[in-house]
Amino acid sequence: MLTISNTVTLQAWEIELTAIRAMGAGGQKVNKTSTAIHLRFDIKRSTLPQFYKERLLALTDSRITKEGVIIIKAQQFRTQEQNREDALERLKQLILTATVVQKARRATKPTKASQRRRVDAKKQRSQTKALRSRVK
Repeated sequence: MLTISNTVTLQAWEIELTAIRAMGAGGQKVNKTSTAIHLRFDIKRSTLPQFYKERLLALTDSRITKEGVIIIKAQQFRTQEQNREDALERLKQLILTATVVQKARRATKPTKASQRRRVDAKKQRSQTKALRSRVK
């Protein structure tokens, strides 16, 4: 079971974890042990609230397929248990970031005084540069 928040949890049957061989540089152990974890999570079949599902499906993330399946491959660590924890944590973070509501941006205008200060500064800079030129 994976706890997302106080009210939202994912059951074990919703998350499919498969052990696979890790990619990368070889070694004595790399070719015979399956330490990497391949996580698959079907958003549409899950028990997540509808709000979570809509937000996740609206994300433009390369880990989410067109069919609505999240695929995470964890192979950072040397042990299968650490990679399993890493994959579950990354799934949790992905779900949490999808639910963050962005603050609405309101357009603002600069004040008259700040506009005047900006123009005065530009005039001063122009005058400084003009004084550097050759005397005619």
